[in-house]
Amino acid sequence: MAKVVVITGGSSGIGKAIGEYLSTKGYTVYGTSRNPQRFDATFPFKLVALDVTDSESIKNCISEVIAAEGKIDVLVNNAGVGITGPMEETPTPEIKKAFSTNLFGPIEMINAALPHMRKQGSGHIINITSIAGYMGLPYRGVYSATKGALELITEAYRMEVQQFGIQMTNIAPGDFATNIAAGRYHAPVLDNSPYKQAYGDTLKMMDEHVDGGNDPKEMAKVVLSIIQTPKPKVHYRVGAAMQKLSIGLKKVLPSRMYEKMLMKHYKL
Repeated sequence: MAKVVVITGGSSGIGKAIGEYLSTKGYTVYGTSRNPQRFDATFPFKLVALDVTDSESIKNCISEVIAAEGKIDVLVNNAGVGITGPMEETPTPEIKKAFSTNLFGPIEMINAALPHMRKQGSGHIINITSIAGYMGLPYRGVYSATKGALELITEAYRMEVQQFGIQMTNIAPGDFATNIAAGRYHAPVLDNSPYKQAYGDTLKMMDEHVDGGNDPKEMAKVVLSIIQTPKPKVHYRVGAAMQKLSIGLKKVLPSRMYEKMLMKHYKL
């Protein structure tokens, strides 16, 4: 019997690439979208309605898949939003919205899926975090914080649910060629802001990195490999060699030296 996979944020970008790839490998895939009716019958896998910031929507999504398939073998928490801005100038409501989507949404999805996986005696939850979650990046501090928090939350969950035969894993991608930059919340570059020049230059650099990022299919192949691994690791990193190296450097370099390296990279 085919394994059933649910992928949040499955209508575009990394989520769609994962869903397409797993579908070709014999998995029964359900992606999610806030508005699945926007997509026609040619979409490569099934889409169900989901708003990860709405508790009722989360319950309905999981219930719909269980009613159709009787189980969920793999949950991929991929839905997320980007957010940029000087910490001082990023509106608090926007910070809360980012945490709602990138952290509290995945937590609620996990909690909705766990009772079904516990009943099955098996399951695998994969949280898509970010290499940015390993360090506080200038003008991306809120995004780094949401993804870093999800990394740590996963570590705690993983130890708690192993007794039920359930696995949990993080995959931290670097920059991939997706439409995330278009959907990102940008705090405005204010004419009278002391951060105007530095923030404006950093925004341009971030967009260039995404446009020149890796093919999302690379992420899909890693997800398949992890699903097929009997004892997966806690953390996986996927992306350009320098992005992955930056995590290791943070562990070994003195903190001020690492900070200087980051600032030089961002021309600050």
